[in-house]
Amino acid sequence: MSQKRIFDLIVIGGGPSGMMCAGCAASLGKKVLLVEKNKVLGKKLSLTGGGRCNITNAEFDNRAFLANFPEAKDYLFSPFSKFSVQDTFDFFQEKGLPLVIEARKRAFPNTQNANDVVAVMERYVKENNVEIKTDTKVTALHKLPEGGFTLQTKGGEEFTGKKVVLASGIGGEGFAMLEKLGHTVKEPNPNIVPLTTDALWVHALSGISLSFMTLRFKQEGKTKLKKLGKVLFTHFGISGPLVLNSSFEVKKLLDKGPVEASIDMFPDTEENDLDKRVLKLFEKNKNKILKNIIPEMMDAKLAEQILSLPDINLAEKPANEVTKEERKKLVKKMKDLSFPITGTLGFEKAVIADGGVSLKEVDFKNMTSKLHSDLYLLGDVLDINRPSGGFSLQMCWTTGWVAGTDAGK
Repeated sequence: MSQKRIFDLIVIGGGPSGMMCAGCAASLGKKVLLVEKNKVLGKKLSLTGGGRCNITNAEFDNRAFLANFPEAKDYLFSPFSKFSVQDTFDFFQEKGLPLVIEARKRAFPNTQNANDVVAVMERYVKENNVEIKTDTKVTALHKLPEGGFTLQTKGGEEFTGKKVVLASGIGGEGFAMLEKLGHTVKEPNPNIVPLTTDALWVHALSGISLSFMTLRFKQEGKTKLKKLGKVLFTHFGISGPLVLNSSFEVKKLLDKGPVEASIDMFPDTEENDLDKRVLKLFEKNKNKILKNIIPEMMDAKLAEQILSLPDINLAEKPANEVTKEERKKLVKKMKDLSFPITGTLGFEKAVIADGGVSLKEVDFKNMTSKLHSDLYLLGDVLDINRPSGGFSLQMCWTTGWVAGTDAGK
């Protein structure tokens, strides 16, 4: 084997926090190696925000921002006092990528393209002469008696880092390495992740979204969670911000037993009033079949799937032949469109996970491990639960900058 190459800093993980950290330390004159298991840097970053990249949340008051991290806010005050939301806006602006603020204070690149964010970060590490190794999986991390670590890769290479950053994302080999180094690691659960169902009619609605409806999650007939907003039907189940932000609680419910999702497509209309509206529609189109008239009230594809459900079965029936009981059943279905939730899409599609290193074992002044002062822990490696809407990425930019600046001293 060739002689071990020595770096001031080795960053494991080429996601947002890893790239920020590597670029930062290298800009301060350190010799930095960035190791990424995927073939490209920022693979998940390029997919965030539906391909638009929700870079941060434009809540410029640190206390108000950190209120979204109820269990972790006390730990995060220190890093956020050093690199805040405003600093993120300034960072990207200076790199030629201004941000725009949309609904719910979500901030996106003005180009609306996540690949432009990846390009900025990639340029940042390359311009500062970071050595990059993609398609390289780290298999072992060994603590050296004199300080620093030796890192081994699947391809048989060895590198030594005077300091090492673990920014390897959710679960997997990163967590196993941390446990070997003596850290307490909580088993991760995928969080901010789409939900799955085995109801084939839901799969058939892939691409259709419902805005301003009520989504309930029920267990044993009781509503356990209720949200108002937009739901996106997919080929595996349901997604969209409303669903993603419910997934953490739904996953906990699934651990206790079966969960059913219920959509009220007309939350502002009482069942009685909706029935009158449907009746008026039927009277206006007496001789037409239902699948040709219900689309006046909803998407045609959605109307056809609902009318074809086994307990409804009215798609081909003319309006003047629909009985009162059948009409009432249809109206009820519009107010309570139910289907089972079978699980989540898992780690591959999760924006974050709720597991990771115990926060008590991290020094948040510089993002180092309290067990090993030459080891930095960033982003999803930390056991921090947070909502979607730019909060997760902001935590990556902040922890990456704080660690990179400290390592660059």
